[in-house]
Amino acid sequence: MTEQKVRWGILGPGGIAAQFAGDLPLVPGAELAAVGSRRQQTATEFAERFGFARAHGSYADLAADPGVDVVYIATPHAFHAEAAHLCIEAGKSVLVEKPITLDLPSAAQLVAHARDKGVFLMEAMWMRTNPAIRKIAELVENGTIGWVSAIHADFGLQGPFEADHRLRNPKLGGGALLDLGVYPLNLVHLILGAPASVQAWAHLTPERVDENTGILLGYEPGAVAALTCSINGQSRNNATITGTDGRIELPEGFFVPRTFTLHRPGRAPETFDHEFPGNGYQFEAAEVQRCLQAGELESPLMSHATTLEVMTLLDTIREEVGVVY
Repeated sequence: MTEQKVRWGILGPGGIAAQFAGDLPLVPGAELAAVGSRRQQTATEFAERFGFARAHGSYADLAADPGVDVVYIATPHAFHAEAAHLCIEAGKSVLVEKPITLDLPSAAQLVAHARDKGVFLMEAMWMRTNPAIRKIAELVENGTIGWVSAIHADFGLQGPFEADHRLRNPKLGGGALLDLGVYPLNLVHLILGAPASVQAWAHLTPERVDENTGILLGYEPGAVAALTCSINGQSRNNATITGTDGRIELPEGFFVPRTFTLHRPGRAPETFDHEFPGNGYQFEAAEVQRCLQAGELESPLMSHATTLEVMTLLDTIREEVGVVY
């Protein structure tokens, strides 16, 4: 595929799919091939809006389309696994919106299916492909702020959300954790890896999904991470990575940063600017295309092992706070 364009399909043409589709033209070699929806009219309208060549009135028809190389799955969480299995079985590479599934067993099954079929699979944790986040990981790896001792991050949306909203529906994987908490958790996992200790507390809605959640992670030989996520109040939505020789501050919208600031004792603060057009989804699409052209079945930026380790954390936290899907 090195000399060819990568032909994209989108499954589930909702809001996040619209943002992703809007960024695809920013990716060299990306071809807007097809859209799949449960309703033909919805698929047709989305295809016409963004310039996709074909529109399918079922997910199965999209999966069977010979003119599609990779499918971006943008359905609600609870339907990721079924759609991804359908596309993998048809031999399609897949980029699955985060969280990849609702729990660890279903995520592990998906990874196993992709490996068995020999097709590419990646969870669409766009934050890990963001240029500023990649630069932060590089600085930390190079010891710029010394040994990382603490990470603080929060992500909260202004509520209240009505009882019938998807964020309060346990059948759709509702609650703050899977929608918002995945970002602080992925940031911490990127910097510190899997923790030695996990503690969590949450206030639950009447539907029994978490609406206000606190997470404390402990690491050997002593690092800590304090994280919050909520759907009942707009928080600062920023993050700080503290080390023995300095700290890195990410501003509001830390999950899709265009800038961050490095603070070190005795030096003026240093700002790193990584401006980009669009919404920021182009970077994960570009990484998928790089992998496909290189013949790789997973991305080093969001590996299968990373997906499963983070999903293990999510399951552990849900069990501790009492959320069941």
